[in-house]
Amino acid sequence: MIAKERRQDLNATTMLGQGKTVVQAEIDSACELADFLRFNVMHAFELAKYQPISIAGSGSINSCRLRGLDGFVAAIAPFNFTAIGGNLASAPALMGNVVLWKPSDSAVLSNWKIFECFREAGLPDGVINFLPADGPVFGDAITGSQHLGGINFTGSVATFRHLWKQVGDNIHEYGCFPRLVGECGGKNYHLVHKSADLDSVAVGTVMSAFEYSGQKCSAVSRLYVPASLWPALRTKILAIRAALRVGTPVDYGTFTSAVIDRESFERNRAFVEHARASPDLEVIAGGNCDDSVGWFVEPTVVVTTDPTERMMRTEIFGPILTVYAYPDTDDFASVMALVRSTSDYALTGAIFARDAGAIEEARDELRMSAGNFYINDRSTGSVVGQQPFGGARLSGTNDKAGGPHYLLRFASMQAVKETTVPLSSWRYPYMDD
Repeated sequence: MIAKERRQDLNATTMLGQGKTVVQAEIDSACELADFLRFNVMHAFELAKYQPISIAGSGSINSCRLRGLDGFVAAIAPFNFTAIGGNLASAPALMGNVVLWKPSDSAVLSNWKIFECFREAGLPDGVINFLPADGPVFGDAITGSQHLGGINFTGSVATFRHLWKQVGDNIHEYGCFPRLVGECGGKNYHLVHKSADLDSVAVGTVMSAFEYSGQKCSAVSRLYVPASLWPALRTKILAIRAALRVGTPVDYGTFTSAVIDRESFERNRAFVEHARASPDLEVIAGGNCDDSVGWFVEPTVVVTTDPTERMMRTEIFGPILTVYAYPDTDDFASVMALVRSTSDYALTGAIFARDAGAIEEARDELRMSAGNFYINDRSTGSVVGQQPFGGARLSGTNDKAGGPHYLLRFASMQAVKETTVPLSSWRYPYMDD
């Protein structure tokens, strides 16, 4: 249904409600959502296949089964991916849980369309409950209920921390220890080695930074490049950026549209103004912000001379890329240490290099810097079943949506031992010696 007869309803509501271009809506609300539903069912069947050892002739049979949690799961969805809303609600339900689904205020219609699909497909009433609500009111209600079994969340660090604190404050009131699953965004990087293909870097960086106005959790917002390569790469990035069309998502020639709301617009504008005022920063492209019709922030490129500047550390969630040209005299190990230590996030990152040794070194040295690590590819675009998604540090609990392990967070396993012969004696053999 989602892949066929309701496909364009989902695409249209995602385009109009969340400002996605036709291709961004298609890969989200149609393709990724259908993938989540199909792969989660496959993963659930595979997980259920595991059974413990039963020794032949021992007189007992051992088995395990997956059950739902002891309580309801609250699914709190973001605006930026329609598919995430559907997955946050449906994955716990698939594993046997009742779900309270709070959509983002900025994505109610597209999420409602998914809920309509679930009901039309035969989902019983009361299994998934669609509850648009004020965020703090919803959060207080779920964390104040003794029946809370878990929270499945995608959104800001501040909100997830608040929910976690509320759960901790109320821990003595619950009938179980609630499972907390969260994905909170990132300060994602592209690291360019001196051996990199600069054309590939330019294309990948522009796509990752500016698609959907940088409002993907995985979007690159900090770029590290050798100083000797920066002039050539700068020319290539700015040439591509100049060709991008910013406008209404219903125009098929549009590459990216407006940011989601006024709060986002003002946050992005404040960072642009900061960049223009700072002696360590230079805006070399874009920077125009226009709220006369919609909340449009021009794709913006900023260069910094300070690799620890706030724009290299803070999540902006908009179409702003900050570049640091590192000295060629710096050894690559120290550059990787800088990349690894600058941000409190660890969601996505990419290394661009043709030197196999540099790639292997980066694969090892940057293993804790990103939950999803890319080699010669952009930091966005994870595919369900191919690159399970999630990060650590302040990026979240790294439970890997789109992979099999994610579902175990919403299941409680029961081990069963069935003895097939009577219990005949309480005495142990040593007692008769």
